[in-house]
Amino acid sequence: MTPETVAEAPDAPGPSGAPAGTAPDAAEDAALLAPREATRWEKVREDAGVWARRAGSRARIIAEVIQLTGWVVIAAAIILWITAFSLGWQEAFVAAIVATVLALLCIVFLFGRTAYEVDLDLTRTRVVVGERAVGALKLANLTSRSLLPSEIVLPVGSGRGVFQVPRLQAGEEHEELFAIPTTHRGVLAVGPVSVLRGDPLGLFERTHDRRQAVDLFVHPRTLPLEGLSLGQMRDLEGLPDQHLARDDVSFHALREYQPGDDLRHVHWKSTARTGTLMVREYEQTRRSHFVVALSTHPGEYRDPEEFETAISVAGSVGLRALRDSRTLDVRTSAGKIRAETGRRYLDSLSALESTKPRDGGIVALAGILAAHSPDAAVAVLLCGSTVDAGQLRLACSRVPFGVRTLAIIADSRLESPVLRRVGDADVVALGHLDQLPNALRKVLS
Repeated sequence: MTPETVAEAPDAPGPSGAPAGTAPDAAEDAALLAPREATRWEKVREDAGVWARRAGSRARIIAEVIQLTGWVVIAAAIILWITAFSLGWQEAFVAAIVATVLALLCIVFLFGRTAYEVDLDLTRTRVVVGERAVGALKLANLTSRSLLPSEIVLPVGSGRGVFQVPRLQAGEEHEELFAIPTTHRGVLAVGPVSVLRGDPLGLFERTHDRRQAVDLFVHPRTLPLEGLSLGQMRDLEGLPDQHLARDDVSFHALREYQPGDDLRHVHWKSTARTGTLMVREYEQTRRSHFVVALSTHPGEYRDPEEFETAISVAGSVGLRALRDSRTLDVRTSAGKIRAETGRRYLDSLSALESTKPRDGGIVALAGILAAHSPDAAVAVLLCGSTVDAGQLRLACSRVPFGVRTLAIIADSRLESPVLRRVGDADVVALGHLDQLPNALRKVLS
């Protein structure tokens, strides 16, 4: 036997059938890997942690019920009781009793449930910033008893609306109409509708959710850009590819019929001449690839107004590309956003927020565009007014060669659009969205 064979040979089995010299090691490993029984102190500490978490959750629920006035009354009662027992003041003792009884009487109003059947109806779940979202809140008493007057709370984003519901008899309904003003782009959570129970003095307040929240998408303002199409500058009839297709616009060659081929593509003259069924084969083409790169770096915008203008420009240009049946690819500093349809694209823009500075700005975004969209036909770069000429030139230089590049700068200080050239790219600086159509017409002329 060679030394290698001896090294690989297993040890001789011992009396128990296990390899000799390994049984003690295995026993030691098993003893080390076996679960250790927790000590009494460890069990007490784990139980204490579980009870502390439960107590914390209960305390948060109680803290949400007690209002600011309630905390004042409770603190005053405690101080009065301490003063009455420590100093023996009869007046403090009477005041402590009054405060305690008042708090106990107000707590009684929290008990019980109001069994409304609630229906929240938003006529439109998608509106443009500045429009009003109109909805209706319907409440029905489906019980066999009458329900006392109550208050209904409808949260809308960070605010809320309160509706007074009168006494409802059995089977009676009540409807409240409301309008939600939208002054900022975003996604607002409307609801859940809650039945408010509280005391007349406002010491305590408890809500009972009756319906799930509904998302209200506040889309950015956009313009239709009628008669403008940047994508026509390239890929007007499609660029040829190396892949062959059964149906397209560019004829390539003839081949023999295969099962599954469309009979509409049979070339009957060649079939009659050769005696074999021949079909046309086409060269695959592609549509114009339109890329929108929107910087969400907060340091590249002078104020929030510029950021909103850039988002509106991105929405207008992207919708125009979708109407022209372009392949739309939209990227931000946070990543790619969905733009399969116009509605989904605007929904994504509604939820768009500024990113962290470490995610990079327009220069980094142009590099990402070059890596992920090298076959783009048109690239639109969007940024704010704090981007200097050097950064803009570097960003435009990162766009792949042959791609028509348009850089749009949102500058709230401008009263009219400014056009210039940076290398092979057209640069447009505008102050607000209404200047976009005229600026694009000058670029395309």
